[in-house]
Amino acid sequence: MRKYVTEFIGTFGLVFTVGCVVMGRVPVAPLAIGAALMVFVYAGGHISGGHYNPAVTLGVFLRGSLPGADVARYWTAQFAAAFLAAWLAKFTVHPETVHTLSTSGAHAIFAAMLAEFFFTFALVYVVLNVATSSDQPNNQFFGLAIGFTVAVGAFAVGGVSGGAFNPAVAFGAMLMGLINWANFYIYLIANVLGGVVAALTFKYLNPQDVPEGPLVRKSAAAAAAAASDAGPAADSAPAT
Repeated sequence: MRKYVTEFIGTFGLVFTVGCVVMGRVPVAPLAIGAALMVFVYAGGHISGGHYNPAVTLGVFLRGSLPGADVARYWTAQFAAAFLAAWLAKFTVHPETVHTLSTSGAHAIFAAMLAEFFFTFALVYVVLNVATSSDQPNNQFFGLAIGFTVAVGAFAVGGVSGGAFNPAVAFGAMLMGLINWANFYIYLIANVLGGVVAALTFKYLNPQDVPEGPLVRKSAAAAAAAASDAGPAADSAPAT
């Protein structure tokens, strides 16, 4: 339960910050959003992994670092937090008008989908490499790298797609009226694909670091386990 509460708190903090700085028209909103993600990742990373993003949860699951039974529970905590944070942010800022990002027409839709895909990929790719890789155990820069990835993406393509890179943030933004509900499919498709491709890329670049999980072939995993079990026996066998 501690993991799910942590995911709720972190996702709530992220979405609440997004709503307040965007509806409040803060000039450096991307920096504030990236900083919010950074501090909550540092705060809860040792408990839940500090995902606060269904796409990150999917990538970590595919990479083999999260049990399948936890995936739906993480998603439930993240979307529930986004729902509550969206309404409270709107209540807190209480803007006279809310500018809704208009994404219509083939070019605008494709551009938004490309922007969301690439920076979701970048975010999940960074998370997997700085927070789950065995090559970087106990590093202290993971939160900074993750937060700045979101800040860079928001600065770069915030005006194109809204800079969600996170289905829970997109859901909250739609509840606040910042994104059109008719465009939810853009974020759902692009964010999910970004997470999947990031996990596949991590496995390709770090094959020794993904010994188990959905991306590992059963036959290969079984062979590796058999070799591991046979190793000590073979070493202890008498020479002839």
